[in-house]
Amino acid sequence: MIRIGTCSWKYDSWKGIIYPTSENFNYLQEYSKHYNTVEIDQWFWSLFEPNKVVLPQRSVVLEYHESVPKDFKFTIKVPNSLTLTHFYNKNKFEDLRKNPHFLSCELFNEFLNAIEPLHKQIGCLMFQFEYLNKTKMPSQNLFMESLNDFCNQMQKHLPPIGIEIRNPNYLTKNYFEFLSSLNIYHVFLQGYYMPPIVETYNKYGTCIKDLVVIRLHGEDRTGIEKISQSVWNKIYVDRQNELKRIAELVTELNKRKIEIYLNINNHFEGSAPLTIKRIKQFLN
Repeated sequence: MIRIGTCSWKYDSWKGIIYPTSENFNYLQEYSKHYNTVEIDQWFWSLFEPNKVVLPQRSVVLEYHESVPKDFKFTIKVPNSLTLTHFYNKNKFEDLRKNPHFLSCELFNEFLNAIEPLHKQIGCLMFQFEYLNKTKMPSQNLFMESLNDFCNQMQKHLPPIGIEIRNPNYLTKNYFEFLSSLNIYHVFLQGYYMPPIVETYNKYGTCIKDLVVIRLHGEDRTGIEKISQSVWNKIYVDRQNELKRIAELVTELNKRKIEIYLNINNHFEGSAPLTIKRIKQFLN
C-alpha cells in the first residue's frame, strides 16, 4: 500500500547513490531497480507564448513505458495549460490575460491520448494549481464550481485524479468533503507556505479515503539551491523531526488501508534518495 519515490529522476549527482558511475545507461531503468514509483513533472511546463501548448511526445511516453517493470507506477503532473487561470506575467504591471485552456476537457483528453501507453501504470494524475489571489480566482466557491463542472464532463474510467492547491485558506472540511463527493483526492504538499501536512490530516483526515499523494518539498527552494549548487548528493537541511511525524502519518494511513504515494523532492533536504533512506528507518 506504500509506494515511496522521488520527484523526477535524471540527476547526475545521484551517481554512486542509486546510479552507476558509468556514462551510458538508462536513468529510469536504473531508477526502477530501487523504487516502484516516480513523479513525472516535466510535462507540467506546457503553456507558452503566444498561445502554444506542448503535450508529451509519443516516443518519450513509450520510452518510459518500456523502461520500467509492469508493476511500476507513475504519478504525473498534468500540463499547467490546464491548471493556470492566466498566463504568467513577466511584467507585474501588465494586465492579466486569461488562459483559454483552463480546465479544458478537450485539452485534457488530448493529454490522456498522448500518454495512453502509460495508462495502466498511472497511480495518480495530479492537477497542481498555483496560489490563486482574488484577481485570478475571486472565491473558493468559484474554484470548486469550476472543478465540479470539469469533473462532470470528464470521461469515465480515468486514472485517479489528485488536486494540489497552494491556498492555505482553501483547506476546510467543506473542501475535503467536496473532493470526496467527486471521487478525487487531495495532494498533500509539505512546503510552499502550506501548513504542515500532519496538521492538515489531523483536522480533515476522516475525509481521506482510498488514496493519498504526499509531496515533500521544502519552504526555501532558492536557499537550498544556493547551498547545494544543484549537486544533490547529501543532506544539507536536516528535517529529521518532520520525517518522524510524516512517517507516523504514513503508518496511520497504511493501517487504514489507504494507498499511499510518497514523493520526495531534492529540495526537501538536499538529496531525495538519501531522504528516502532516512524516512524508511522511521517506518520500520
